[in-house]
Amino acid sequence: MEGLVPPIPASAEAIITLTTDFGIDDAYVSAMKGVILDINPGATIVDISHSVEPQNIRQGAFVFSTAYSYFPQDTVHLVVVDPGVGGPRRAIILETANAIFVAPDNGVLSYVIQASTRKLISRSALMKLPPELQAFEITNPKYWHHPVSSTFHGRDIFAPVAAHISLGKALNELGRAIASVNVFPLPRPQPDADGNLTGHVLHIDHFGNLITDITSQDLPSGKFRIEVAGRKIGSLSHSYEPAQELLAIIGSSGHLEIALTAGSAARLLGSKLGDELRLISRRTSRNRV
Repeated sequence: MEGLVPPIPASAEAIITLTTDFGIDDAYVSAMKGVILDINPGATIVDISHSVEPQNIRQGAFVFSTAYSYFPQDTVHLVVVDPGVGGPRRAIILETANAIFVAPDNGVLSYVIQASTRKLISRSALMKLPPELQAFEITNPKYWHHPVSSTFHGRDIFAPVAAHISLGKALNELGRAIASVNVFPLPRPQPDADGNLTGHVLHIDHFGNLITDITSQDLPSGKFRIEVAGRKIGSLSHSYEPAQELLAIIGSSGHLEIALTAGSAARLLGSKLGDELRLISRRTSRNRV
């Protein structure tokens, strides 16, 4: 039957991940975990991150995208970066071949959808899903925590729904099937006619490393230098311990990072999310001499 999830026993085999912008200074994350464990005491709950910049859907989507694929088959992933809570935005479930995702319908699953379909998302849109993906709007209040707060759907809608899914509840019992979900184009570096690239800071990690939208596949074939916040870096490093202080490296996510040995590159450069950096072809530099 369409939308059925293979039963998952109420045991440690049921894994639910959490990604939010709630931080850890308040009780919001704990409240969500309490709701989940009340429904499925055997669930294993794994925190991916709660340090997403408040209401930054695009950063949340990226941070989540660097981790979800490493989890076992049938993991339930709960993503709550939800500036539209209480408004008209839908709460949805997305089922792929490998996992189930519970999230607001605001584009936070764009990386998941692009990876699952292997089709480039070129614009913000209500995207029609291919047959290999199924989605449901969460509409059945029977599976919610009551009373429902208009400001905390993470606790009262998303968390209990994720818990019921982890117990094998059929997705079509939790809501109605939908054909389309909202997506946004994933950040990409912009090339120019000289072979240079302009990239952007997607995330600043705990160490102050600037993680950018430039991937290893985007790097020019010849020699290049990197310009960021008025600084120049002459080449890529292969570890975080080269002789120079500020360095560029392809990190574990496959993205170009700017890092500082024994320090914070973000603090040194005064960088923030969205800031630009450039890869300058050495050929371009020679032509200008």
